[in-house]
Amino acid sequence: MRSRSTVLETAILGLLTSAPLHGYELRKQLALLLGPFRAFSYGTLYPSLRSLQERGLIATTEPTPSGTGGVTRAAARSQRRVPGHEPVPPLAGRRGRIVYQLTAEGKEHLQTVLSSSGPAAWEDENFDVRFALFAQTDADTRLRILEGRRSRLTERLEAVRESAARTRERLDEYTLELQRHGLEQVEREVRWLDGLITQERGRATRDPRQNQKERG
Repeated sequence: MRSRSTVLETAILGLLTSAPLHGYELRKQLALLLGPFRAFSYGTLYPSLRSLQERGLIATTEPTPSGTGGVTRAAARSQRRVPGHEPVPPLAGRRGRIVYQLTAEGKEHLQTVLSSSGPAAWEDENFDVRFALFAQTDADTRLRILEGRRSRLTERLEAVRESAARTRERLDEYTLELQRHGLEQVEREVRWLDGLITQERGRATRDPRQNQKERG
């Protein structure tokens, strides 16, 4: 459960890098980022936003009440939760929705996450989000994640093939068809990863200065 929460938090921070967003906009952008087959609800989004805010990684602003010329108390309280930051002018979404924005600590935390390339970045639960944020990830890290993902899927492919060979005679035609479908899916992803790895290596060879710039 914590793993899913971490994935969602990474996606939120990645989206807020571009611009402040209110909750409804965030939910729409997350649906695009995570894809139509990874549904989530406000019930998971807002606890993640609350956690990020409590840790000082994001801050909120609220619309200025008409005629007061200042931020609301809730906005002032949320700004005080992020010590060392200047108050940010309130940004009102449609219908006065609360707007979420990245803090300096949030940017630093996101960069730490995006610079990691260990096994957690290759797993099914994390890989899609990490890949969606590759534009914010340096070239060496991108390549390590792609190679790690390919290695993991290759291991999985071999295990499934061995299992299929042992159990083929005991399975009915529908189970065999499902097994074949699963194998084809993994094989397609491995071919896709091969192309991406070749592309990343070629990019580094063509423009080593850009690679150095991303690392530095």
